[in-house]
Amino acid sequence: MDTFGRHVVCELSGCDMGSLVDVESIRGAMVDAARVAKAEVREAVFHQFFPQGIAGVSGVVVLSESHISIHTWPERKYAAIDVYTCGTQTDPHAACEYLAKALGALNWVMTFIERGIPQANGQYAHVVLSEQDALAPAI
Repeated sequence: MDTFGRHVVCELSGCDMGSLVDVESIRGAMVDAARVAKAEVREAVFHQFFPQGIAGVSGVVVLSESHISIHTWPERKYAAIDVYTCGTQTDPHAACEYLAKALGALNWVMTFIERGIPQANGQYAHVVLSEQDALAPAI
């Protein structure tokens, strides 16, 4: 399929609460995930929120091939991750799996999307290819 990019949307559940509030640990895991995906890191920007209760983290790693983003809800042990990469040399799936393990997720759901598919009318579309549930291995 002719496409500009592959996008993996990942929902992580049952994460280690401490991992979801440690902005420097998340930054390191996100940069490592980019390397695992064989992507080139350009910049990393993260912000920790300090609302009432537990402070979540939002961040993005800008890649030559596009981006990886994260938003955490520690009080729910949940993280939302997007990995979008252009071209065929990178592996966004590997980045999501790496982050699921790094954040101690008990389970996760990944949705795979092909983006930028040329249409006959000169426009572009996307296609949702599949959804995959995964459970962390039993210890």
